[in-house]
Amino acid sequence: MHSLQIRSLPDHVYQALALRAERAHRSLAQQALVELAGDVEGTAGHRRRTVLERIKLGLSPDAGALAPSPEQLIRDDRER
Repeated sequence: MHSLQIRSLPDHVYQALALRAERAHRSLAQQALVELAGDVEGTAGHRRRTVLERIKLGLSPDAGALAPSPEQLIRDDRER
């Protein structure tokens, strides 16, 4: 079996990988293999999950509700 070593991994990439590994109860190496295999496979479901994970990582835990709310945006649009 082949191995791969990655040097100079950016902090934000490492932290995102560590977070996903923790959520999936995997080691960093296991998570990296899962993600690399998914990228190679390129399934639509995997791409969707990747996008959703990136969106989740961009939200802070204390972000709270969206401001303005979707309802308010619709009301504002209707009043135009």
